[in-house]
Amino acid sequence: MLKVAGVTARAQILITAAELAHLIETDSAPTILDVRWRLDEPDGHAAYLHGHLPGAVYVSLEDELSDRTVTGRGRHPLPSGRRIEQAARRWGVHRDAPVVVYDDWNRIGSSRAWWVLRAAGLMNVRILDGGLAAWRSARGRMEPGQVAVRHGNVTVPHRDLYAGGLPVLTAEQAGAAGVTLFDARAPERFRGDVEPVDPVAGHIPNAKNLPSTAVLADDETFIADSELAQVFSEYDIEHAGRLGVYCGSGVSATVIVAALATLGYPAALFPGSWSEWISDPARAIARSSA
Repeated sequence: MLKVAGVTARAQILITAAELAHLIETDSAPTILDVRWRLDEPDGHAAYLHGHLPGAVYVSLEDELSDRTVTGRGRHPLPSGRRIEQAARRWGVHRDAPVVVYDDWNRIGSSRAWWVLRAAGLMNVRILDGGLAAWRSARGRMEPGQVAVRHGNVTVPHRDLYAGGLPVLTAEQAGAAGVTLFDARAPERFRGDVEPVDPVAGHIPNAKNLPSTAVLADDETFIADSELAQVFSEYDIEHAGRLGVYCGSGVSATVIVAALATLGYPAALFPGSWSEWISDPARAIARSSA
């Protein structure tokens, strides 16, 4: 496992509810971002107002971690680094200050936030392992209403997240030889049995199905390193070359990217994912039986 300055890769990616509670109790709280998002309920602001972690600021995946003005890049195009800098300052992120992101559904919203912020160049970002459910299970304190935020002063070094601080794949690279490509969607969507979101069903030829839920335990925490290693060994990752991950629109794929990162494996995200792939009718589409 990769270690940096005595800290495991997992500890650089994830933080437990107990660890976060300790930081809050000792007045060492990081900036906490609430990134609640579900496929069937993309706006989590109402739930946030009902109750959130102490001092947490709501972040909209749809409006702040995506830029719908960008065309040809799938359903959730990446925002520019400048947009992230402006948003991060609104959220109260300060230079060199740690950030913790959390969500309430399968680590999807928090992993997207983790990836976007790190791609923009903010490296001290961690995902609350187990999300809101873990916090509640630990009897963590909740607060209602909107939080008053002190404007941040963070500077984002990477202006183009498509060529930023984390590796990405273009559609051409995703479909090329030499890339071990994982599809993070549910098996039935990968096979092409159903497609509830995009207009075309199927998957990118030669991709392997690795659902984002496969790296999570029943309580939606990331499974232990030994279990992750076992999951990835079934895909022969140790002997793979370049790793790439996609999903429907570059959101749930970040869960797999984060899981790989906890073991020290750098994986490239195909940000436009399936929704970008099918925008060009010349691109091949594969389907498979159960």
